Amino acid sequence: MNILLKSAKIVCPDNKELHLKKRDILIKKGIIEKIGASVEAPANTKVVEKDNLHVSLGWFDSSVSFGEPGFEERETIANGLFTAGKSGFTDIVLNPNTNPVPDTSSDVVFLKERGIGKATKIYPLGTLTKNADGVDLAELYDMRNAGAVAFYDFKKQVSNPNLLKIALLYAQNFDGLVYSFPQDGDIKGKGVAHEGEVSTVLGLKGIPALAEELQVARDLFILEYTGGKLHIPTISSGGSVKLIAEAKKKGLDVTCSVAIHNLFFSDETLTSFDTHFKVSPPLRTKSDCKTLIKGVKNGTIDFVTTDHIPMDIEHKRVEFDNAKSGSLGLESAFGSLNTIFELEETIAFLTKGRSRFQIVPPALKEGSKACLTLFNPDGEYTFETKNILSTSKNSMFVGSTLKGKVYGIINNDQSIL
Repeated sequence: MNILLKSAKIVCPDNKELHLKKRDILIKKGIIEKIGASVEAPANTKVVEKDNLHVSLGWFDSSVSFGEPGFEERETIANGLFTAGKSGFTDIVLNPNTNPVPDTSSDVVFLKERGIGKATKIYPLGTLTKNADGVDLAELYDMRNAGAVAFYDFKKQVSNPNLLKIALLYAQNFDGLVYSFPQDGDIKGKGVAHEGEVSTVLGLKGIPALAEELQVARDLFILEYTGGKLHIPTISSGGSVKLIAEAKKKGLDVTCSVAIHNLFFSDETLTSFDTHFKVSPPLRTKSDCKTLIKGVKNGTIDFVTTDHIPMDIEHKRVEFDNAKSGSLGLESAFGSLNTIFELEETIAFLTKGRSRFQIVPPALKEGSKACLTLFNPDGEYTFETKNILSTSKNSMFVGSTLKGKVYGIINNDQSIL
């Protein structure tokens, strides 16, 4: 694959020599051969010229669900990876949100093999416990050797504190990363929305911020006792930001993420009872949104994620109480972040996080493998169903005004443009 990018504005804050400079970039057989003010196209080279073309290192997403195996009607791995590529993502961490769940090394191998030869690379998570039932630890060491980058019972709390303690101690033997979902199920109960003024007015059962913050506090206490590496995915409350900031000051090895929709929307969007806005953890208050955004900017929150969860229409076109949680996020990720933050911040958030999963970060320099995302940061548009490439169409961003357009990616000696 030979490609020449013409007059591409490079957005790469770590490379002061090239940052915000317009350059031609010649890629031969997947390697960046030359970066210059003007590069001639050799024979058999595809020349890419786009309106207001910008380029950055390939984007990374730490929380993506598809459906295969078991829920292929929601999304297949093949179409999911194509969607990720068209949305600008060169690397994704794949959630264990399947049936059966990946709790053995052979399950992890299956997922990795399904991603071979694709432009977007898969880094699978294995479950923390067998069948993700929270009772016995799964084959963590074997799954790690098979390619699992961390261990997570998807969207399920680790109810037994001793189990989390043992997992953190055991995983230290092979530098493993343990996830703990921040939600106390007993306090959540049958709640479906943030417990507050909006849920009270609408008559929806509430999930207090306490359900999250109590779980986060407990997990951080355990981490302080055991040591090890803990990741807390998709926090949603301002109180959680403060707890994690304090833990980091103590030197604990903890990271956390936030879903983009928890930055973009508050619980006030629930007044329409639109089930596309039903997510876990729930959308919270505008005050929480502001604190989360501040946490992203100051680094307390380590990275943002789409928390992309395709869901078939049968589980969304029902009463709010009975609907499944989850929203698409890949296709709207750049446009929504670029609406909230400055461009350089947006790109920084989209390109960080790999090292936590022991994934080698890419480089934008001559001689390096091309791992690039192409985009136009300007121009507002209304996100519509036609913008959705996923098999499922359950996006809460439909009807939202977003900013910027993704052209695609060049990665793994392939392009999706």
